Amino acid sequence: MSLRISFELDENDLKHFRLIMLEARQAASRLPPEDIVAAAEELLANIEESAAPGFIVNRLRNLRLIIQMLSDIEWRLPHQEAARVLNALAYFAEPEDLIPDNIPGLGFLDDAIMIELVIRELKHEIEAYRDFCGYRDRLQQEQGHSAKVSRESWLDERRKELQGRMRRRRKRSLTSPFSS
Repeated sequence: MSLRISFELDENDLKHFRLIMLEARQAASRLPPEDIVAAAEELLANIEESAAPGFIVNRLRNLRLIIQMLSDIEWRLPHQEAARVLNALAYFAEPEDLIPDNIPGLGFLDDAIMIELVIRELKHEIEAYRDFCGYRDRLQQEQGHSAKVSRESWLDERRKELQGRMRRRRKRSLTSPFSS
């Protein structure tokens, strides 16, 4: 038997979490990037060891994806975007959580909320990275695992796809009886 509990954070609640995130970002600004990533990875390990509730574990997939996006050599996230991702991971580098992690069932609730906020903040970066990973997977299926995939090759392929779509649409509009 499962039990569904939902709650809604209003603007004041979100303001509170954003303030906590801002404080964490200021504290993490003095840390090297590898320490911030290591802290987020440690949180993942702690949650996996704790047999956390499903709603927490589901959000972990997103945190793992963000870390992968940052460290994926083939993706090579530009400096400005990498800084945004590190900035978003700052909360997880804070040793003092809003809710202590050792509280059974609820200890990772604040982390889950922060992951949701981070996902919203990085939605465009995550979407682009997922597209890249999908392209890389397709290319490796077609050409084998030794296929070289880079951000540049992905962008080139994407550009060709979009330009092809543009040409097809233009051609359709020229053959349309209603075109001018």
